[in-house]
Amino acid sequence: MKTLYIIALLAITLTSCNQKAKETEAVETTTTASELYACSMHPEVTGEKGAECPKCGMELTEPVNQDAKATTTTVVETKSETVVTTSQSAFSINEIVTNYLKLKNALVKDDSKGAANAGKALYATLNTLDSKSLDAKLKKEYVDIADDAKEHAEHIGDNPGKIEHQREHFAMLSKDINDLIKTFGTTQKLYQDYCPMYDEGKSGYWISETKEIKNPYFGSQMLTCGSVKKTF
Repeated sequence: MKTLYIIALLAITLTSCNQKAKETEAVETTTTASELYACSMHPEVTGEKGAECPKCGMELTEPVNQDAKATTTTVVETKSETVVTTSQSAFSINEIVTNYLKLKNALVKDDSKGAANAGKALYATLNTLDSKSLDAKLKKEYVDIADDAKEHAEHIGDNPGKIEHQREHFAMLSKDINDLIKTFGTTQKLYQDYCPMYDEGKSGYWISETKEIKNPYFGSQMLTCGSVKKTF
């Protein structure tokens, strides 16, 4: 009888320990957008302020747009690391903006080949981004803007070595990106810059992630020509 009692006690203890281990293995919390912060390098990664981005190791410090829908954040703990994953139901143009900024920075460096590669990446993103979660009106707005942006991204991607041609399409692409940001918002602080020397002042606008002026239309010829017109 004593032996059976000891066996039963051990079984209860083991069950309790296993249950506790499972509870600490994955902790899921639901937070509102006002409590979420994003990685400055990877804005698609969100979570609690100060949490570590699993892609680059930086802390999450950028407040998420207040208009975003509720987000579920799951923290999975292992012996060697903590991995943060997120699932956000709100439609996001973050990846589009990221590819556009890579394209802009390539033109700043007079890097036509780099601009072409970034243009192809942007074109692919515009083709694959899922807009099904949008209502009919917003979906139409997105499709109209994205279709025009795809045309310009495709021209830039197909013309390495022809940087002036790329810059012409970049000017029109920048208008599309501006319209997307105005319509859908962004989790990243961005600036709209303007160069009055390009195209006789008609189309010299671009979007930048830095307040410092670095001109993508003239590159090294007139790197600091321009000014900030507004902040997003």
